Amino acid sequence: MPVSDELSKRTLRRPLSFPPGQSLRVDTPLGVVALYAQDELVDRLLLPFDGGGLDAPGEASCHPQILKAAGALSDYFERGVPVPDLPLAPAGSTYCQEVWRTLGTIPFGQTVTYGELAKMLSSAPRAVAQACRRNPIPLLIPCHRVVAANCAGGFAGAASGPRVEFKRWLLQHEANAGRPL
Repeated sequence: MPVSDELSKRTLRRPLSFPPGQSLRVDTPLGVVALYAQDELVDRLLLPFDGGGLDAPGEASCHPQILKAAGALSDYFERGVPVPDLPLAPAGSTYCQEVWRTLGTIPFGQTVTYGELAKMLSSAPRAVAQACRRNPIPLLIPCHRVVAANCAGGFAGAASGPRVEFKRWLLQHEANAGRPL
């Protein structure tokens, strides 16, 4: 599925400042993403519209876990295979951590609504949406699989525009994975 002009003409911002660690740039069909790690665990992933990859090297002498995460992302985009469980270290509140762990249980190619996820967590849909918005490792923690009751819903804090188009592309990519061409 081709990416729209709006997404391909995205405005890139400089990434946030990270403490010294390792980073690795990963080229995807939707632009460059960057993996950042501390103590050999991926703790941040910047997407193309967040300035992903602007300061991350394309090749680096990285810890094997970072290289494994980069390889998993490449396989996801190139071959449409699910990202395996990887050791991650997202920073967030206890509640966010609980939501993010639950996101990891949503099967590849399937979605749940914010309401359904909230019910599973004995929480409120808005609180779940806020935790999804705060997800520092999108794609590897699949917040894109949570949708609104009547549409795709927002993504990374946006209700429309390139972020939501990115989410729709991911959902379509997963829905088409494994289908004969």
